[in-house]
Amino acid sequence: YLVDLKKETARVVIKQIYYNCFLNKLKLEDIFEILSEMREETNLRLQIELDKIIAKTSINNVLEILNEEINTAINVDIALIMYLITNEDIQAILEDDIPVLLNFTKILYNMNTKFVDFPIERVANILLNLIDEINLEEMNFDELFEMMNDTLKKYIETKKPTSAVLAGGGFIGLELAENLKDLGIDVTIVQRPKQLMNPFDADMASFIHNEMRKHGVKLLLGHTVEGFEEKGETIRVLLKDEQPLHADLVALAIGVTPDTHLAKEAGLQLGIKDSIVVNDRMETSIPDIYAAGDAVMVKHYVTGQDALISLAGPANKQGRIIADNICGGDSHYLGSQGSSVIKVFDLTAATTGINETNARKAGLDVDTVILSPMNHAGYYPGGKVMTMKVVFEKNTYRLLGAQIVGYEGVDKRIDVLSTAIHANLKATSLKDLDLAYAPPYSSAKDPVNMAGFMIDNIANGVLKQWHLSDLTSVLQDSNAKLLDVRTISEYEHSHIEGFKNIPVDELRDHLSEIEKDKPVYVICQSGLRSYIATRILSQNGYDAYNFAGGFRFYEAVMHDRSLVEKETACGMDL
Repeated sequence: YLVDLKKETARVVIKQIYYNCFLNKLKLEDIFEILSEMREETNLRLQIELDKIIAKTSINNVLEILNEEINTAINVDIALIMYLITNEDIQAILEDDIPVLLNFTKILYNMNTKFVDFPIERVANILLNLIDEINLEEMNFDELFEMMNDTLKKYIETKKPTSAVLAGGGFIGLELAENLKDLGIDVTIVQRPKQLMNPFDADMASFIHNEMRKHGVKLLLGHTVEGFEEKGETIRVLLKDEQPLHADLVALAIGVTPDTHLAKEAGLQLGIKDSIVVNDRMETSIPDIYAAGDAVMVKHYVTGQDALISLAGPANKQGRIIADNICGGDSHYLGSQGSSVIKVFDLTAATTGINETNARKAGLDVDTVILSPMNHAGYYPGGKVMTMKVVFEKNTYRLLGAQIVGYEGVDKRIDVLSTAIHANLKATSLKDLDLAYAPPYSSAKDPVNMAGFMIDNIANGVLKQWHLSDLTSVLQDSNAKLLDVRTISEYEHSHIEGFKNIPVDELRDHLSEIEKDKPVYVICQSGLRSYIATRILSQNGYDAYNFAGGFRFYEAVMHDRSLVEKETACGMDL
């Protein structure tokens, strides 16, 4: 999109939408009639939501019409508003070969993304069938967009599907699954990776899996959708090396990729997946051409590496930075951190920075702490458990990322951790944060503070950990002593084979049963009692290690156990 921004008082928002099937049935005159109504309603704040307005019209005709119609109506010099434009047209503009029609000083490019290509012959057939039933000539602008937004809802109301298959387990897939399930539809998610929500580590994603299953959503993880076949009133979903699924409704939520054909034709430098390369002023490789949004390649704030992060928050900030720079300012984009949050039925899941998996891929030497505090003081009614995983760099204790899954208070803590990362705080400094406290809202030692205390204990040599990834080697180590310090009833209900049960309250009386020349690996339900046990052992000359996350975490990851809502002060499940 090319916009004349010489008049600083003019604010023109140009958006593209993917409703070609609607707009291609509208004549150019109809579009301008709609625009005229919008101008009257928005009082000079023109908001154009079009995709292909030049279907059968030449570039010169569109330029003339737009200049005449829009400039006359709202007295704003808009030189060009187009979606499809050839490389020759761009070159002519850059060489200033169209002085009568165009006199721009800056260019804002905002192409965003397109859906990932998918091998499917019959695209949007349901949508087209619905369009055939509608008289577009009698529909005003508001009705048109209301209908587009309600298309899926109306299909469900009219066709009454009983089953749905969703290809893709990201943000859109999960949100759609929850809504369809609430409508009484049987939902199956097919996901090529072996976990949902790739911003999370696989262990933390287990809590999301368990919540989805608890509410009746079927998960086919590690499976690939290859295509679809129509069979009567149902759809056969073809899976790679598997029997097909059958459903009344199928939705694709398999992600997006930069839609940058215009940038490529114009000669802009491209990066990952043909994304647009920009500097920290959001300026492309051609001076005075700026780009923002899902189609630009940014620097990850934590790693400094090139990244594609399609989130609304970063895109809006980039737009503001571009506006500042176009108007003579000097604003800079510091990078994207990937902070996000999602509702998963009764749970909230949130993440910021980088997870442990990506940190290791980036070559960082990292460690983590896993804890499951209550969202507020346990003695105040209504408190609920959350599970936190905080990632930090060994030796430097640089804070790298965090993931939280819980019922309440998750968004608050992830925002605190996101701010700490942005401020370049060390992970050990989390213990020093002065956070608001009252029993209905938090604890005197907030969950973020608790994470800081644990990391500080590691830094000071007070706490040594072992992780779920160490379990196989620990069980195979004949020289290791394995100790479960939960109560007898907890141990009898469920435990890891090979672990001996000595409740923490009785540990001092049984120290003689534990050999001092062998490492002791300790576990409890949440990690609290096992920490106390390791302190008792360490103070008596033992080399003791605490299991990160506790048996509760182990069961969630290994045995699909849902996150508990309540716990006692010592970490027992309620």
